[in-house]
Amino acid sequence: MLDLGLTLCAAVARDRDALALIDGQQRLTYGALHQVVSALVASFDDLGLVQGDRLVTLLQNRAEAAIVHWACQLAGIVVTPLNWRIKADELDFCLADAEASALVYEAAAVDAVARSRLAPHRRRIALDAGSGDPPWRDAVARSASPAAPRAGAEQLSVLFYTSGTTGRPKGVPRRHRAERAAAVAHVTQNLYGRAERTLGVMPLYHTMGVRSLLAMALIGGTFVCLPRFAAGRALELIASEHITNLYLVPTLYHDLLEHPSFAVSDVRSVRKLGFAGAPMTDALLRSLDAAFKPELFVNHYGCSEIYTLTVEQRAANKPGSAGRAGLNQLVCVARLNARSPAELAAPGEEGEIIALLASDEAFDGYWRRPDADANALREGWYFTGDTGYVDTDGDLFVTGRVDDLIITGGENVSPVEIESCLSLHPCVAEVAVVGLADARWGKIIAAFIKRRAPVAPADLDAFCRASGLADFKRPRQYVFVAELPKSPVGKLLRRKLVAGEHDPEAAPPSDAKGMLT
Repeated sequence: MLDLGLTLCAAVARDRDALALIDGQQRLTYGALHQVVSALVASFDDLGLVQGDRLVTLLQNRAEAAIVHWACQLAGIVVTPLNWRIKADELDFCLADAEASALVYEAAAVDAVARSRLAPHRRRIALDAGSGDPPWRDAVARSASPAAPRAGAEQLSVLFYTSGTTGRPKGVPRRHRAERAAAVAHVTQNLYGRAERTLGVMPLYHTMGVRSLLAMALIGGTFVCLPRFAAGRALELIASEHITNLYLVPTLYHDLLEHPSFAVSDVRSVRKLGFAGAPMTDALLRSLDAAFKPELFVNHYGCSEIYTLTVEQRAANKPGSAGRAGLNQLVCVARLNARSPAELAAPGEEGEIIALLASDEAFDGYWRRPDADANALREGWYFTGDTGYVDTDGDLFVTGRVDDLIITGGENVSPVEIESCLSLHPCVAEVAVVGLADARWGKIIAAFIKRRAPVAPADLDAFCRASGLADFKRPRQYVFVAELPKSPVGKLLRRKLVAGEHDPEAAPPSDAKGMLT
């Protein structure tokens, strides 16, 4: 298996004059990319960085983030990308946990770096002037011989940190061979062809963003940077740069369709759609299929630990289906609370999704977290913490997280089915379903609705009844909100709804909250 440094060198030999990166007016061919990456590798040497060191980045999706990522692959340094919105205490945790040697950051993260206890003791490169740290321009403007790969396929490529929704984030170390295998699978499963152009908006501290970057190098493709998501700007780039494929979380697709200029935007160049990170509602699937008329519409179900779990290449034809195991994977559904992979759920029975750790795309275990390994890694299988079931066709349906299951009156209820039902109501723009504490039922089902047009709780309840939703799954409470709480990559944060941390509608009408029986 090739390492990622060799992967970049192969891309340069094969497609030297093809465009690798576009960021505003900056346009780098693969040959030019190798030149600037080589200069940065030489600067890493001057800083005293050696193979195996961890280098933290706090960068938006700009060309520099891609350059740092590739430079680390060539130098054998473990890139450790963090959310550029990070707070100082969170940065200190990750710097200490990763035992990071260096930090590359931009202006948006200056405050966190300034307030950090540990950052002053790390070697630093600043992208923007005025920080007092060595500037980026000096690091990449130097003359340097073409860098040769120093890492092997078994060495670590990247150390991701999970979002930490249930506590401190966990480090997910991934080897060169696993990262490359995941990129090859991404190309294959999304049917990417030569010289594709992708919108590089999924963060490069997230596995989806990194996969898009690596995949383009395999096919002589172009990564078009969008530093932070804005639907209007995304539509402009799709038209002006002739984007051929999109790989986004459902929230960003929703925002594209809802933008006022979508109807007059030229999106004809986009022929392939892919989504991951969260289930997509039936209504959004239908709308996207009608709007883009894609040749391929892929639901990719995966995670940071094992990139591909399952793939559904006909997402719009079978709403809700996550398809079948990817080409490097074997997936099963274990019974809820099972301790062994041998305890399998029956077809149609909801359980916990588990995946084989022998996959070429899999990690080996969490970074210095034996407690997390003991909880998630059992007998050669990864217990994902996701719930789902396999239907009579053999296709997987992901119903949520084990922690998201709502136990009401002794019944297990998944939020996803209810959300898909309510999403089809014409007055519902977005919906999230959670369980709220109740003295009688344990939990009651509550639906938080962002409305497209006025609608009352009684109307939504009647819609659920008419849709055939089982009585015990009907929401007993409706709350109308201005926005649903989401993570920086667009994932719904249900815990904030449970905790009451949501944004109510401005000047709510009398029906802004309703209890039903």
